[in-house]
Amino acid sequence: MNSADPPVNPAGTRADGRSRRWADHRERRREDLVDAVIAAIRELGPEPGIDAVAAHAGVSKPVLYRYFEDKSGLWEAVSRRAAEDLVAAVVPAVAAVREERQVVTAAVDAYLAFIEGDPQLYRFVVHQRGMAREHDVVADAVDTVASGLARILGDRLRALGLDAGPALPWAYGIVGYVQTVGDWWLRHRQPISREALTDYLTTFLWGGVAGIRTAADLPGGLTALEETP
Repeated sequence: MNSADPPVNPAGTRADGRSRRWADHRERRREDLVDAVIAAIRELGPEPGIDAVAAHAGVSKPVLYRYFEDKSGLWEAVSRRAAEDLVAAVVPAVAAVREERQVVTAAVDAYLAFIEGDPQLYRFVVHQRGMAREHDVVADAVDTVASGLARILGDRLRALGLDAGPALPWAYGIVGYVQTVGDWWLRHRQPISREALTDYLTTFLWGGVAGIRTAADLPGGLTALEETP
């Protein structure tokens, strides 16, 4: 050991190791409890009581509150996990396609597939009432998905020789529109198939890029849209 190196404190090293192990254990336990609460929501519905959740998870409320500050903290952790799963489903699906129209199709279908596959958890996250959230996890998920979609749309527009400026508002428009229609679709017990709804929404939303292309070919470029009666 170099003489300039600080002396090793074995007791301190052991203490640091124990602290890290405890922190790792605590984080794993939190993740396990989030898994258990999600399973309870899927079984009990989107507005479960904390007592029912604890019983379904096989733990007591004090155990839950040992790892989460309060009910809102637990609910937010569950919502954050669901939002992360949504992002993980949508962003790679969109990134995997190359043709512009298929970008829209992939985004729509991935979102609808996610809420179709986990409707109770979706309702829990989006419609949970009476919960003070430190962070709006739904807005965070929308930001993440829309930002990823905007990057892809911007690349497509630039490849076409078009201004990439519309990419971000268009991406937010797609996400917001699909979120609203998807909510209607679930509330009305999926009155049409996911495939048909994806096709309808793609056809409607595809007007974004198609309109930008058309406007770019008009005299005056994109500003021609503002002059159209």
